[in-house]
Amino acid sequence: MNSSLAIRFGTLHDQRGESKRNGVLIVEGDRVARVGGPETEVPANASVVDAACVVPGLINAHAHLEASGEAQTANFFKLTTPTQRALLAARNAREALHAGVTSLRDLGSTESIAIDVRDAIAAGTIAGPNVVAAGRAICMTGGHGRFIGREADGELDVRKAVREQLGAGADCIKFIATGGVLTQGAVPGGPGLDEAELRAGIAEAHAHGMRCAAHAIGAAGIARALGAGVDSIEHGHLVDDRGIELFLERGATLVPTLAAIRCIVAGGTEAGMPDFVIRKAREIDEHAERNLRRALSAGVRFAGGSDAGTPFNAHGDYAYELELMQSVLGMSAREVLYATTVRSAAVLDIARGTLGPGDIADLVVLAHDIESDARAYRNPVLVVKNGVMVTPS
Repeated sequence: MNSSLAIRFGTLHDQRGESKRNGVLIVEGDRVARVGGPETEVPANASVVDAACVVPGLINAHAHLEASGEAQTANFFKLTTPTQRALLAARNAREALHAGVTSLRDLGSTESIAIDVRDAIAAGTIAGPNVVAAGRAICMTGGHGRFIGREADGELDVRKAVREQLGAGADCIKFIATGGVLTQGAVPGGPGLDEAELRAGIAEAHAHGMRCAAHAIGAAGIARALGAGVDSIEHGHLVDDRGIELFLERGATLVPTLAAIRCIVAGGTEAGMPDFVIRKAREIDEHAERNLRRALSAGVRFAGGSDAGTPFNAHGDYAYELELMQSVLGMSAREVLYATTVRSAAVLDIARGTLGPGDIADLVVLAHDIESDARAYRNPVLVVKNGVMVTPS
């Protein structure tokens, strides 16, 4: 394989200032060597690619690699073995990479599957994005997500659960602060871990340098998690004025996972999903757009994450989440790209998301400019991760 890559671009959205037009980006090894005008000298040994548009590699800040969009999530975990799910996770990682996702945060898996997949990708054994793994999500006994979670009760047990994930090799921690859609009997606006439990768990995680995410749909749970010091809120669909105030006060980030709800609502009962899942998703969908738009207008920081793996929400369809961020939230094309690169990189605490000299060469080549075509992210022409060219599916 050639050690250099030269990309002649029409537009480069490098996320380091104004977009650049009609130039050349040179990759040497795993880094961007330089970016210049059309007269830039191309190394003699370089592979040369012509590109209408180049963007940094996309970052999905909320995914579940084991699941592949099955209609009945809880039953899927009951009816499959860890080995079967590990094989699916490896396949889904490859699918995500080929769709332009070069980094991904897995926010809850059984066993140590996401951690093991992360390590296999890093070792070059399998193909996939750079993975940041939370291990098992920490929930209350009988709470939402218990089929992939570590049930815990009380501050000491929550601290112990955090230490268990640390010992298993997790990079970050996920807490369940409210009920959710996919767990029977769990009310999205209802309670999960209480504030004292969340505060103890978050303090324990932060003491070990680990960032924390909280599944929180209902307003009270969002406020509890933010008050406890969480770094990101996942979903946040029922956020209210108090929650918005706390977001701004604490500097936390909201990952809206729009596709998770929209895919369920679009599928309907005829797709084989349980009635309780459809009912809860429809109730949330009635309020999510208004609440999230208010949060965005108030200045809450948004990052990109699709909750890939939930019903009919495939790992290769991250483009749909980006399209919804424009159509549902009213974000511009550049705002969406910033949220799904720079902001998501900050949530994952990784040095990715930009394409200036010296940056890691994670990038996506597109057939159309994102500012002229909201669907430009579908069917990438080429994906590059760590300077290595990937052929999209």
